[in-house]
Amino acid sequence: MTAHHPTRRSILRSAGGLGAALAFGAAGSLPAAAADNGFGLTVVDRNESDPRMRYYRFRTAAIGWNPAVNVLLPDDYWSSGRTYPVLYLFHGGGTDQDFITFDRMGVRDWTAGKPIIVVMPDGGHAGWYSNPVSSNVGPRNWEEFHINQLLPWVEANFRTFAEYDGRAVSGFSMGGFGALKYAAKYYGHFASVSAHSGPASLRRDGGLVAHWANASSAALDLAGGTVYGVPLWDQARVSADNPVERIESYRNKRVFLVAGTSPSPVDWFSSVNEPQVLAGQREFRSLLDRAGIPHDSHEVDGGHIIRPDLMRLDIDGIIDRLRKA
Repeated sequence: MTAHHPTRRSILRSAGGLGAALAFGAAGSLPAAAADNGFGLTVVDRNESDPRMRYYRFRTAAIGWNPAVNVLLPDDYWSSGRTYPVLYLFHGGGTDQDFITFDRMGVRDWTAGKPIIVVMPDGGHAGWYSNPVSSNVGPRNWEEFHINQLLPWVEANFRTFAEYDGRAVSGFSMGGFGALKYAAKYYGHFASVSAHSGPASLRRDGGLVAHWANASSAALDLAGGTVYGVPLWDQARVSADNPVERIESYRNKRVFLVAGTSPSPVDWFSSVNEPQVLAGQREFRSLLDRAGIPHDSHEVDGGHIIRPDLMRLDIDGIIDRLRKA
């Protein structure tokens, strides 16, 4: 898309009832504007001093504590006046995983000089990108927070393409599952979906992944509550979330998959998780093939880890697929 030519007058952006006036400076650059409240989100903490990485923490009725997000902007965001595609990038599960995960791993370097906004929100230690069947600690409705609150808030406060061809979703491990789930369940939201060591089949092997989602969420997030219900699952919810049961929902999307083939036997976490990821992704890929839906799939050495080289490859493919800044 051709860059907008700045003028001396102020520009008023309005979306979902929110407006923010941005005035062009003498040098033709856009000064940083503070993000506003809206869509059920109240900003309770922020750091907008870094021209690329913006941090926000919210109060929301969807989550019983205050979740945060990092928004990584392109190098030229404040000078170009352009509108950009956006990638929603989801972290994995565990007590050491949160909205900062990808900043620790090098996302600033992965995206340096590239025309894309990257949104990295909290997803809970074991939130599974879901609204759980039950919780003993108050609301933990991550799906509500991400889809109905955060996504429109981002589009109201940053220059993004608020359309199908303007959005991608990707993630690692639990976040890869969340990406696959959201891309299918909210078909018109995302034109590209990526799962880096993300499970793609909830029911295989006696429902191992769904049982793990229940057990991990009960232990780490919900004080005995569960994502899918115990002793009986909410079967409709499992089917709605299960990528292998939503194959047609990946048609006309870019699909990017990564799974490890050789987890270290001394790495208990990888040796338990990655074989199930690999088997589920193979099942998913076979169903995509049968339906004639293309995908870009990578089976690589190693276990349940983030692979920076494939993250970079994925980001380049996302930029190629989405609407151009």
